[in-house]
Amino acid sequence: MRSTFREAFGCEAEAEGRAPARVNLIGDHTDYAEGFCLPMPLRCETRVLMARAPAFAARSEGHPASAFDPFGPPRGDWTDYVAGPLAELAAAGVEVPPVAVLVASDIPQGAGVSSSAALEVAVIRAALVLAGRSLPDAEIARMAQRAENRYCGVNCGILDQMASAAGRTGEALLLDCRTGTGRLVGVPSTFRFRVVHCGEERRLADGAYNERRRAVEEAASLLGLSALRDAVPEDVEHLPAAVRARARHVVTENMRVLAAVAALEGADVSAFGRLMTESHRSLAADYEVSTPALDRLVDAMLAAGAAGARLTGAGFGGCAVALLPPDTDEAAWWERVSAANPQAWLVRG
Repeated sequence: MRSTFREAFGCEAEAEGRAPARVNLIGDHTDYAEGFCLPMPLRCETRVLMARAPAFAARSEGHPASAFDPFGPPRGDWTDYVAGPLAELAAAGVEVPPVAVLVASDIPQGAGVSSSAALEVAVIRAALVLAGRSLPDAEIARMAQRAENRYCGVNCGILDQMASAAGRTGEALLLDCRTGTGRLVGVPSTFRFRVVHCGEERRLADGAYNERRRAVEEAASLLGLSALRDAVPEDVEHLPAAVRARARHVVTENMRVLAAVAALEGADVSAFGRLMTESHRSLAADYEVSTPALDRLVDAMLAAGAAGARLTGAGFGGCAVALLPPDTDEAAWWERVSAANPQAWLVRG
């Protein structure tokens, strides 16, 4: 990668930043309701090399360099995920000179495993090295989230950025999105999670995502709460039909996350799997973010012997995650799943 940087920009890279993809084991669409999530980092990652340069330019391996300006309007392309984090760093008082940026990643794009958050976090880490500064993981995550909200136009919560910045291999992160804090929970060796792409690229239309967020915020307002984090299931049934199902998912999903942590700490594969499957049914029926391809994949995973399965991420395509019991013949399991879903493929976990 360093030789590619030298060839592209005619100078040596001065700084490097890395950040992993993540799979959310349970707890989707709860982060912007100040709720709970349980993500875990994957082995695939994004790397960013950076050096001072005469002008801002970014290149992703396999694509020519593109000029960008973090102090100008968004371009509406992938460079916004480089420019936005640099703009937030500058706003926080970190020196941001013109830089050349090279991005390399083995994270599948549009899969719902946070390729954009990994890029944002990696850019911030590289820029901090270049500036001789450091920040806590949580602050890096919040800065990356602000970049996506303000510069990229996606009104996301903190889940993806915090999972990428603070996640650790072999551990899940119980994330409290109200406080922006988390605690690491060890994943027992008996828990085998497998991430599978349904073969349908995730199409997260900003309008669909933002509509659901508005419904959640409206539900909280109608209940007189600052966030649905504080609601209980009985509250939801009194809401207008237009927001009731969306709120029901968020409230019950928060409960499932906490129960899933207890199952993880108790090494209870069966209980954790059951909660995953309940989560998928809620995301499909109440939150309406699943797709026929994701539903077929989840059903096939379960029919082949998974203890639980669910879509992961925002939905609308992309990946599902399955929990395999310890005695599962993984090759046979995958043969059955792939036979029912010829377009599906395993993501390196």
